[in-house]
Amino acid sequence: MASPIKTIIDKEWAEVFKNRMVLLTIALLPLIFTALPIVFLAVTTTGGDLGSTADMPPAYAAACGAVSMADCMQTYILNEFLLLYMIMPLMIPITIAAYSIVGEKATRSLEPLLATPISTEELLAGKSLAAVIPAVLATWACFLIFAIALPIIGVSPAVISYALSPTWLVAIFVGGPLMAIFAVNIAVLVSSRARDPRAAEQTAAVVILPILMLLFAVLAGFIILNLTFMLASFSVLLVLDVVLVYLGARLFQREAILTRWN
Repeated sequence: MASPIKTIIDKEWAEVFKNRMVLLTIALLPLIFTALPIVFLAVTTTGGDLGSTADMPPAYAAACGAVSMADCMQTYILNEFLLLYMIMPLMIPITIAAYSIVGEKATRSLEPLLATPISTEELLAGKSLAAVIPAVLATWACFLIFAIALPIIGVSPAVISYALSPTWLVAIFVGGPLMAIFAVNIAVLVSSRARDPRAAEQTAAVVILPILMLLFAVLAGFIILNLTFMLASFSVLLVLDVVLVYLGARLFQREAILTRWN
């Protein structure tokens, strides 16, 4: 990692993590999103009412094959919890990245940094990585806790196999970083124009809407989360990330910040 980028990352973490709201978002949100599926599986495994396969979309019921009704219902509902792990790498970097630029505008600490010889690309790379790395590590750590908890709470081998299937692994370990990069670049684009950190966070948070729409589509049975869908979606997301990185570097006008953001 280039020295200027590492310096920016260290600086960002030293400043951003002093903000209690950022720390709360990074710590509390992942814990909640991790606890929900564990509690659900623990309750339903010990005899909680899951309903019947008639309550799920026909496409899911047909895909269960010889799996028991309880296991089928658990894997169906786990699809909704998978989306929580896709929201996690979106929300955490939005909070960090939006505060990163707009917060420095408010404290007047961005102008001295922009006056240094560091390039715009290095500046944005440092700020982006400072937001992406905590989000990705938090998502991976929470999934690890979830995976370790599955056999402990007595989940059946079929459900464990599904939770550790290529669909989940691709979503967590490939989709997580791609979505974090996507969220960061949206936040950078928004915060480089905004003047208030909260307004920047709220505006950038619109990136969560596609995941919420996907959740409703999954619940209705219009979309089945499988490996093919994940690979296709993340291929598109990779292209969007490349485009957003390019746009972010071109639209971040350091001269305008130095002369007009007073």
